[in-house]
Amino acid sequence: MDTTTTLHTGNLPQHLAIIMDGNGRWAKKKGMLRIFGHENGTKAVRETVESCARLGIGYLTLYAFSTENWNRPKMEVDTLMNLLVSSLEKELPTLQKNSIKLNTIGNTAMLPDGARKKLLDVIEQTKGNTRMTLTLALSYGSREEIISAVKKISEKVQNNQLNIADISESVIGAHLYTHDLPDVDLVIRTSGEQRISNFLLWQVAYAELYFTEVLWPDFREKDLHEALISYQKRERRFGKTSEQVK
Repeated sequence: MDTTTTLHTGNLPQHLAIIMDGNGRWAKKKGMLRIFGHENGTKAVRETVESCARLGIGYLTLYAFSTENWNRPKMEVDTLMNLLVSSLEKELPTLQKNSIKLNTIGNTAMLPDGARKKLLDVIEQTKGNTRMTLTLALSYGSREEIISAVKKISEKVQNNQLNIADISESVIGAHLYTHDLPDVDLVIRTSGEQRISNFLLWQVAYAELYFTEVLWPDFREKDLHEALISYQKRERRFGKTSEQVK
């Protein structure tokens, strides 16, 4: 199906977030180790990033590694960290060619030194790019993010830098990892699972949710377009009635 004929570029999410799920199951179905699924998932990342940049989506956030993922077998975690480094090295020319700025959210202090150094290096090299901001959620957990924000705000209250009466949504938002990003408009999750998994809990308060059975390594531009078309068919009311929106 040619979805491009029904995709309206004037009604796209400003901020798209994707829970990239199904790498392990993809590999298992093919009788391979889980790492082969992760390696093939990088192809879906590349195609999705380039497609979003072409469409004009300003912000793309990918759930790459959660705080809970540290509990996976050491060999898998080590391989994922090595894959992160090699992918950053390989994809830097693509980011530069498409004027994509790399960003990260999460407790990146937990990353191995080599991975963190490469990540910061690519972030520095792409900081002047303006076409799209690609954010990698690495060692990320939304509850941890919110706890961190509460601690920072509490410290300011304790030091008389902030009055309790002045705490608002904008104040909380300013203390989250995503303080430089707009709220999420659309969340896509692959592999058929239908949950948020501790991902951007504050930021997805009014986001549209889209779940697909496609496993992440098989996710292609046509699947992205189908998700975006579904988004465009929905009425976003933000608590108002349909009549008010119209």
